[in-house]
Amino acid sequence: MINLSKASIEPAEIVSSLKKSVQFKDVCLTVFYQKIINKAAQERNLTVTPEEIQAEANRQRYEKRLEKAADTLAWLADQLISADDWEAGIRDRVLSQKLSEALFAKEVEKFFAQNRLDFQQLVLYQLIVPYDKVALELFYQIEEEEISFYEAAHLYDIDEKRRQQCGYEGKLYRWSLKPDIAAVIFSATPKQVVGPIKTDLGYHLLMVEEFIPAELSPDIYKEIKERMFKEWLASELTYMLHSQAG
Repeated sequence: MINLSKASIEPAEIVSSLKKSVQFKDVCLTVFYQKIINKAAQERNLTVTPEEIQAEANRQRYEKRLEKAADTLAWLADQLISADDWEAGIRDRVLSQKLSEALFAKEVEKFFAQNRLDFQQLVLYQLIVPYDKVALELFYQIEEEEISFYEAAHLYDIDEKRRQQCGYEGKLYRWSLKPDIAAVIFSATPKQVVGPIKTDLGYHLLMVEEFIPAELSPDIYKEIKERMFKEWLASELTYMLHSQAG
């Protein structure tokens, strides 16, 4: 552990370092967004109680395995912040969550219903080769059970990581796929080999291990709400900057 608590750094040096590492804009956006959140929360009489701050602090301490008060103080010192700084940060995050809930809780179900198809999921395996003849030959070999899809991906895929994972791409949402590929895949049956499909990357053979119906799970609810909140913040920032410019 490096102790920087006694090091002397001027604010201008910090700003200069952020600019040189191309992080200055991100920090400025964070500051602007918090101003917007504070103003909108005040207009809606949203506040954060000491009990809520304490509950979140306890959660973070548990997550970081800071069992004793001394452990927490040592961690804060290592981060070059005080307990007040830490609690202020917690307050900002909790207030942001409360505002997000107040603004968009009722909109999430509506958005999900209107875009239900996009939230269908699948467990996808993929094999990409550079030539159509190779793709067709592999397709027929897999169909004739001369080789499994997983073996073919492990031996012939152009991507090293996918070769190591025998073609495994993971659990994907329909919206994350190109529309033409999504249409073909979602009309297939599990374990059916689809392709070859030509893209800029090469010739694709695809296989779905499992289709997962769209469901408004807690994770998807949170994802939609966060997306709406980020879009709202960006819109509010644009309006604020235009107002100041005028």
